Amino acid sequence: MKQFTPSHAVNRLPEQFFAKLVSKLRTYEENGHDAINLGQGNPDQPTPDHIVSSLKKAAEKPIYHKYPPFQGFEFLKEAIATYYKRQYDVDLDPMKEVAILPGSKTGLVELSQAFLNAGDVALMPDPGYPDYWSGVAMMDAVMEPMPLVKEHDFLPDYSAISEETWNKAKLMFLNYPNNPTGAVANRSFFEETIDRANRHDVCVVHDFAYGAIGFDGEKPLSFLQVPGAKDVGVEIYTMSKTYNMAGWRIAFAVGNQSVIQALELLQDHYFCSLFGAEQEAAATALLESQQCVEDLRQTYETRRNLLVEGLKALEYDVQPCHGSFFVWLGVPEGYTSEGFADELLEQVGLFVAPGNGFGSHGEGYVRIGLNNSEETLKDALQRFKTFQK
Repeated sequence: MKQFTPSHAVNRLPEQFFAKLVSKLRTYEENGHDAINLGQGNPDQPTPDHIVSSLKKAAEKPIYHKYPPFQGFEFLKEAIATYYKRQYDVDLDPMKEVAILPGSKTGLVELSQAFLNAGDVALMPDPGYPDYWSGVAMMDAVMEPMPLVKEHDFLPDYSAISEETWNKAKLMFLNYPNNPTGAVANRSFFEETIDRANRHDVCVVHDFAYGAIGFDGEKPLSFLQVPGAKDVGVEIYTMSKTYNMAGWRIAFAVGNQSVIQALELLQDHYFCSLFGAEQEAAATALLESQQCVEDLRQTYETRRNLLVEGLKALEYDVQPCHGSFFVWLGVPEGYTSEGFADELLEQVGLFVAPGNGFGSHGEGYVRIGLNNSEETLKDALQRFKTFQK
């Protein structure tokens, strides 16, 4: 069979970290072993009933069986603007400052395609969500890491970035609450971000995937809540984590008009928006009672407390988790991230994500997800107890 050569853009793509992880777990289970999957960030709870019911009813409407408007239905954009006003007291123009996305991952890649040329610099959190890298690689741009370290509360130290790098940078990716560290950002950090972005003409992309998941009575801060944020960037919000809608693939970008315009132009050439019934269900989720969101947040906080307290009792180096549904665990002395992850799987059937898969500064850690029941997490703690360090 003839073998065709992919484009340079495709050949530049990094190995898909999560696909590699899943393959390793599948091989382990196919060999007859029992494993507890703590390595993925896949919500384990169902989508709330009222959202599913909305989809079912909307699917019967003939209008949704036609092509939707290229940039989505106005009612969903208006619902997004209403949601941001209610939740964060942020005013958005629904037609100019909101873009509907087929999942946040797609939008994050599209932003690099929309704003980077070959050789341009993108400032990248390290460790960070690996799929940020994909769009940068496709555009043959340059990633400059911003180390996230414990001593700096897993926030980038902007003073450590050279003036030359700042002047070359076109995009900056941020993500708080953070995947994988569980750290959160404060107002002063975002204020400094806006100041730097203004001075150096950098477009800020804040991935707010875990915006609804904050602990200890602290609600995560939206980047757009800070004055000047819309001048320098956008925020990406996904329905996946807030409403357990990961399989629905629906998200949105909000903020700077020029960025929203470029995203929508690009998407006009890629997609014809999303199934209209899904858009109606998403509007239902955003506009109706948010008690399901609070219930979910409490579930994750209970799980976090159970797991973190248990790991501390076993004398593991576990970092405080203030948001997201991840725990950032320091590996025992003498192990690398991958070595510890492999040993956990082989010895006791615990599957975790090695920290170096999120960047070089993730070395020395593994990421544990809170996407399992309390009973399963108790079982996991028992397995950690029997693990021979």
